[in-house]
Amino acid sequence: MDATANSGPSRGGQAGHHGRNPPAGQRRERGGQAQTRGEELTYGALDLGTNNCRLLVASPSAHGFKVVDAFSRIVRLGEGLGRHGRLNEAAMDRTIEALRVCSNKLKWHRVARQRLVATEACRLSANGAEFIARVAQETGLELEIIDRETEAHLAAAGAEPLLASDARTAVVFDIGGGSTEVMWVQRSETGADVLAWISLAAGVVTLSERHGGGRDVVPEKYDAMRDDVRRLLMPFVADVQGLPDGGNGPDHLLGTSGTVTTIAGVHLGLRHYDRSRVDGCWLMSDEAERVTQHLRGLNYDDRAANGCIGRERADLVLAGCAILDEIRAAFPGQRIRVADRGLREGILAQMMRADGHLGKRT
Repeated sequence: MDATANSGPSRGGQAGHHGRNPPAGQRRERGGQAQTRGEELTYGALDLGTNNCRLLVASPSAHGFKVVDAFSRIVRLGEGLGRHGRLNEAAMDRTIEALRVCSNKLKWHRVARQRLVATEACRLSANGAEFIARVAQETGLELEIIDRETEAHLAAAGAEPLLASDARTAVVFDIGGGSTEVMWVQRSETGADVLAWISLAAGVVTLSERHGGGRDVVPEKYDAMRDDVRRLLMPFVADVQGLPDGGNGPDHLLGTSGTVTTIAGVHLGLRHYDRSRVDGCWLMSDEAERVTQHLRGLNYDDRAANGCIGRERADLVLAGCAILDEIRAAFPGQRIRVADRGLREGILAQMMRADGHLGKRT
């Protein structure tokens, strides 16, 4: 499988973490030059979020990079974080087990050029740094807690290849477990520039927990979640209005997250999630609205029975729908490009570009 990674800029949550023309995020990459397994030059990127642990191992190709191995597991590291301010033992144990799998894969592929990042759950928790030290001791992985600005830029870089060729501007959004990143992107001669961004203190886990959980979501609870997101989005909307093309709205939306890919899978009527059918597909705004309304009419067990949702996401998907509804309301374009890619792809593109290997065959 090839994942195109063109040049461009580079995800986090408290309201108010936003800005214009931010400088590129600082990066620290573990290891030296990428080495080969056999004839193959391999790079590794790991994204430990509030809900998921994801790893991607890839090698440069003529069209960007080729995925050599991938791993994704829902670990819910941030479970209960909003209530207690700390990562709990069960969540850390689950995550350590997933990270052991990642460590073994990185060793197997002899990856020397790698970047392993942790985001919102580790940023916000009182014991986040302590957990990172435990990860290093028990798995050998040295994770880097990145700031919100760096996260936003990396998410945009990962999704950038799916910007429509005729689009000058787009709103790129990444609905995560602990936060949601939203960026105004404008195409330039060298790729795409992030002109404004915000990190909202509302991801599918945090928003669900803030409003009493996501199993039984009555209309009043759903409306309250939307109100929350609308308030958090307001500073970003004001920033965009002040940009030269901001008043005209984006040419399209570009969503990268479990929420938008799940909605696309349900819309396509897939019995089981299929990345090849979802990544890069287009979703019209009214189609997203129909899926959201349909999911709101289902109970927890019915949502869990859907092959594109499953029991692990059934209590989170409606919080994601509420976030998406507010993004669509703030930027009412007709087209949404769906990306099953994000932070990991942005990390890989950044490392390969720095080494002069992006777009080259090994």
